[in-house]
Parts: sequence; C-alpha cells; structure tokens
Amino acid sequence: MLILSGKWLGREGFYEAQIDNILFYKSLAKIDKIETNSFIIFSYDLAKETLGVHIKKSPFPTVVIVKTTKFNKLSSFNENYSLSPITNSLRDEEFMDRVSEIRRLIENGTVYQINLTNRFDFELNGSPLGLFFDFYRKQPVPFGFFLSTSDFFILSGSMELFLEKRCNKIISKPIKGTSKCIEELRESLKDKAENLMITDMMRNDLGRICHFGSVRTTELFKITKYKTLYQMHSTVEGLTDSSIVDVIKGTFPPASVTGAPKRKAVELIDLLEPHFRGYYCGAAGLVRESGDFALSVLIRTAIGMEKKLSYYAGCGIVWDSLVEKEIKELYLKVKAFYEFKK
Repeated sequence: MLILSGKWLGREGFYEAQIDNILFYKSLAKIDKIETNSFIIFSYDLAKETLGVHIKKSPFPTVVIVKTTKFNKLSSFNENYSLSPITNSLRDEEFMDRVSEIRRLIENGTVYQINLTNRFDFELNGSPLGLFFDFYRKQPVPFGFFLSTSDFFILSGSMELFLEKRCNKIISKPIKGTSKCIEELRESLKDKAENLMITDMMRNDLGRICHFGSVRTTELFKITKYKTLYQMHSTVEGLTDSSIVDVIKGTFPPASVTGAPKRKAVELIDLLEPHFRGYYCGAAGLVRESGDFALSVLIRTAIGMEKKLSYYAGCGIVWDSLVEKEIKELYLKVKAFYEFKK
C-alpha cells in the first residue's frame, strides 16, 4: 500500500496508488534506469556507496521502487491506533553530551557543523495508517506519505524538498533553522549561519551535476509556518541533463541532514549516534511520466515492523549551539508525532 498526500500530485486530499510492482535493491549500482510513474525511496545507507565511508547498515533494502499505474482519491481514512513510548537510543543527558562533543570538534577545526539525531522507539497497537493520518492532521506538510510492504512500513511527514527536476531545471530547498517563535527564528544569527553553511554545501553538490555556471541561490532565510513550529529554508537552482541515478550519485545524502564538510560529518555521525538511520535522512519521491521528479528529505519520518515503531528527530549543531536549546528543539520536532510529558 502506498498513500500520498495530494501535494505530491498538485492536488488536495490523500491518494492511494494502484501498484503494478515493488522492486528492492541493495545498491544503486544495480539500477541502470528508474522508470517513470514510480515512487522511489533511497535509504541513508546509500551514503556508504556515494561517499565511500563506513556507516551502520539497517536491515531494510537500500532502494525501494514502487511502480504505479494511477492514483485514486481516498474519501475516508479514520482508523484506530495507540502509541506507547519504550525508549530512546540516546537519553537526554547523552544527547546533550554529544552536542558538547561536537562543539569541541568544531573548536578543533575538524568540522563546521554536524546534524545529530536521536531515535525514539514506540510500541504501536492498531493501524499504522491511522497513525499516519493523525500525524498529518497535526502537522500538514507537502511531502507526506505512507508505504506498507509485507516486511516493514514507512510514514513520513516531511516538509523539506531535497531535489525537484522540471525539464532541465533542478531545485533544492534545504531546511536549517527551527523555532516555535517566528521572531526568534528571524533574528537568530546562529540559525542563519547554519542555514547558510548548508545552502553553500547544496550549491557545491549541485555543481557536480549541473551545467557550469548555472547554479545560483534564489532565496535565503525564508521562514514557513507549520502547526507546531516555524522552519527556515533557502533555495538553490541549477540546470542539468543528468538522470535521477546520476543526480543521486552526485548529491546524496542530503546536506541538511549530514553537516559540513559532508564526508567527515558522516564519518563522525556514525561514531556519535548509536543507532542506524535507515530510511530516515534518506530521500523519497515521485518520478513523473515526463521523467521529471520531486524528492523529499526523509525528516519527520518513522519506520516500523509489526508493533515496533521508531521515529527520528535531529538538530544541526554549530559552534554557538546551546545544549539546552538543542534538546528543546529536538522535542519540538517530535511534538506532532508524540508529545512527551516533560
């Protein structure tokens, strides 16, 4: 089963895909071409292949391609569920200790920024689809989807555009900067510095697959309101004739969920985080009939098997990050999924 929020299709509501076939791959190297009318998911595991670094491997397929024929609008989608927290991969104290460790790494000149994440494990009783719809109602986003296979399911409430290709124009809208107060975000030099670093990384990544001289930043520090928070993004554009496979080889994993410089950040993330990321911090999206595509960054994403479900959230850590503020941001990003009583 594959359910998409209508914005993927330029419509309102929710749509269920009529699925022709689902293909699973262990490597991008096994894929010569991705057919049109497909929904595709790239695991963060691909970072090992695109960057040549060691990362913790998840038990899930690295690439999932869902071949669709059409989408039918859903008229009813109420299903019951209950969610009970079990544990975190990092306790709050451990997360804050790692924020301090990253600041020391930045002070020593090892990196400029690292995206540090945590995993929240739950027991799910009832319908995972019901959970997805409730999650979306609490925080509507452009790139919501639910995929269920015979072995696992994914639900995503992402608002971040990784890459969109229209003819030969490619666009990225990296998000960095989160707050529950718009004025605080607008005036935050820390968030703007974080956003600027990631925007520059995205310019560099697009430079690998775009025509020389075509990459430019068209928006800086734009703030968008969602139900539980505000997010800051910038926009980078370029011109390319590259296929989606070559685009992924040149730009994956997304800059906003790794750090700067990217390769070193990914190496350190593997040491700092006890959990594998799996599909979280990967990318997912729709390849249209024209061959154009749109891919989200898999933030605000949960991965489940039977009754066990893991939801992830993270923060971009820079030199002037404050540990207490980062832990508050972490839980702000969890709020639409599950509100912990603090």
